[in-house]
Amino acid sequence: MLSSAHTTRHLLSKVPEVTLFFWIIKILCTTVGETAADYLNVNLNFGLTVTSILMGLLLVGALIWQFRSTVYVPSIYWFTLVCISIFGTLVTDNLTDNFDVPLEISTFIFSVLLLGTFWWWYRAEGTLSIHSIFTRKREIFYWLAILWTFALGTAAGDLLAEGLGFGYVTTGLLVACTIAIMIVSWRLGLQPVLAFWIIYILTRPLGASLGDFLTQPPKYGGLGFGVATTSALFGMAIIFTIIYLTRTKVDIISEAELHADQKSKTQINLYQFLILAGVIALVSVGGYVTYQTPIVVPNGSQTEQVAQVEKNSTDVSARETLSSLGDLQSFKVIVSDMKRAAEAGNFTLEKERAGDLEFEWDAAEATLKSRDKSTWSDIDDKIDAVLRQARATRPDAGKNIEALQTLLTVLK
Repeated sequence: MLSSAHTTRHLLSKVPEVTLFFWIIKILCTTVGETAADYLNVNLNFGLTVTSILMGLLLVGALIWQFRSTVYVPSIYWFTLVCISIFGTLVTDNLTDNFDVPLEISTFIFSVLLLGTFWWWYRAEGTLSIHSIFTRKREIFYWLAILWTFALGTAAGDLLAEGLGFGYVTTGLLVACTIAIMIVSWRLGLQPVLAFWIIYILTRPLGASLGDFLTQPPKYGGLGFGVATTSALFGMAIIFTIIYLTRTKVDIISEAELHADQKSKTQINLYQFLILAGVIALVSVGGYVTYQTPIVVPNGSQTEQVAQVEKNSTDVSARETLSSLGDLQSFKVIVSDMKRAAEAGNFTLEKERAGDLEFEWDAAEATLKSRDKSTWSDIDDKIDAVLRQARATRPDAGKNIEALQTLLTVLK
């Protein structure tokens, strides 16, 4: 039986009230967005382009469903959020993988798009409140802003984890600490709408880090659940949470809250915004320069590396492993192991070594990419093809071996 506080609430806004349940399910959706995209792209072998098209169509359908609804319905709203979280992730992944747009540029582009959306929204409505989404115009602004937050969170999170070499666990801890700082700042007087949108952006890399921790093998510090199991577990958690919210209606915005919000207009504190934007820019640029500089300058030029090998060794195979990226022998060993496993029909072992390849390649991305971006991108594409074949639901031995052999030829 519902409490009196719940029974007096009315369906006046098309979005949920920001409660603890909101943030729990938001992080669940964010993690599913990361793992489900990987599952469709790699495990089901759809590829990035096909996955993006399918999720784009699904998102359009979800948004039509959401816009046609006249009230907030938990199942419709959170299904739409799951779709937009996956699609927002894919937008950034496409820019990075298919168009070779650096994560630094993606982060800047999505920051500008998000700020532009906020400016347009505020100029049209006089508020950025997330409590009074009950007109078509506000709803469009709301979902457009959410799309950019997912794309921006993906780009910024990947820049920290991969571009600067922090890794997803460290990135997750950094993001969690930043969220904690925002919560304390809100308690001390930071404008609620400003705090909300910053935390909303940060939950994307936090969810990605959580997904990475759950899916990575134990020997790399993860729990080894894999993307399929993680997606299924979090999907079930989302469903159960939605059922709870539907029955209890604890996240429906009350009439009193809506009227108070309309009366205050939830004006943005310009001074707080400028100060916070300045701090974020200073920390971001300063941190980027600090951690990027050692990566950009390799330990000795490529000519010096080759000369040293030729001087100290007559081993032909050792010289052959030096490409413009440096010594790639460790990756070649893993790929050779995978090829032998595939030829023997041992796809379980091959899949295990595929996890090693992915982890080691991602860990070395920041260093290798800075040495020769073009060569790195070429090898990265071929590694993605190998991972898709190795993790396919029904592995094809012929295509598997062919992809592995192609990769071996470029790991010189």
